[in-house]
Amino acid sequence: MGTTRQVQRDGDKYIIAAFSSTVNIQVAKEYRTDMITTLPLLHQGKVRDCFAVGDDHMLMVASDRLSAFDVVLPDPIPGKGEMLTRISHYWFALTEGIVANHLSGLSVADVIDDAELAAALEPRSMVVKRLKPLPLEAIVRGYIIGSGWKDYQRTGEVCGIPLPAGLVQADRLPEILFTPSTKAAAGEHDENVSFEHIVGLVGADMANRVRDVSIELFRAARDHSEQRGIIIADTKFEFGLDENGVLTLMDEVLTPDSSRFWPADSYQPGSSPPSYDKQFVRDYLETLDWDKTAPGPRLPQEVIDVTRDKYRDVCAKLIS
Repeated sequence: MGTTRQVQRDGDKYIIAAFSSTVNIQVAKEYRTDMITTLPLLHQGKVRDCFAVGDDHMLMVASDRLSAFDVVLPDPIPGKGEMLTRISHYWFALTEGIVANHLSGLSVADVIDDAELAAALEPRSMVVKRLKPLPLEAIVRGYIIGSGWKDYQRTGEVCGIPLPAGLVQADRLPEILFTPSTKAAAGEHDENVSFEHIVGLVGADMANRVRDVSIELFRAARDHSEQRGIIIADTKFEFGLDENGVLTLMDEVLTPDSSRFWPADSYQPGSSPPSYDKQFVRDYLETLDWDKTAPGPRLPQEVIDVTRDKYRDVCAKLIS
């Protein structure tokens, strides 16, 4: 597999050198947290499980669990953890010239003695540096959709940022917006907050750094993805600080779980475009009599199959 390690800026465009990769997505062995018995479980998130590797590293395993509206649904998407991990590795490699990331360079086999288990976990896992997470989610929007569209319809603003009149659903925004949120605890919903609120949490210098880096990451990814026929409507980034206080990109990055991906050839403003991400699941859930609190409803097999295929399609398009 060949990778590129540098992003070059050309005016307002980002040029990323050719990235060659053989995409061969298979459904790996079923993953359960009880498969890992030699490492302490640090944290079980909506999608990822983190195990301690000494004091300085973690084994982060992407499950096939799916969350929507901040609720983990009872039905997994087969192969999803592997696809999320491949996509994240891809973006970490492409953007490391913009910001440091949490990859350690260690393999799963370096921290799991059982060779068969390590091989089963490798496609869906990363051994990463342990960081001090910042208490925010860095949401970046290039198009007006989702909660941003609902906000605009009510107020003419998105998260308190005034926008021109006359925008329609899924319009490209005049400029990229940084609209942070708090990071909710399990079972609770994230809350959009003002930039000033983030300043109060992490200080002005760090808030400005997070905003500027997030927008730069989004711009680079947007330009790169458009060359592959994919529109990134919005995304969220998570950051932490290393032992030297250096801002570091962590968790997942620019995956179908953290982003809205639209096929460019069918994009039309004025309605919610078809997507490669879990918006398909959200749209299905919106048809149900469900109050968006746990427990989540079961998904029909057709919804599971279509969602899996969407993840597979965008993975192949991005890293081919």
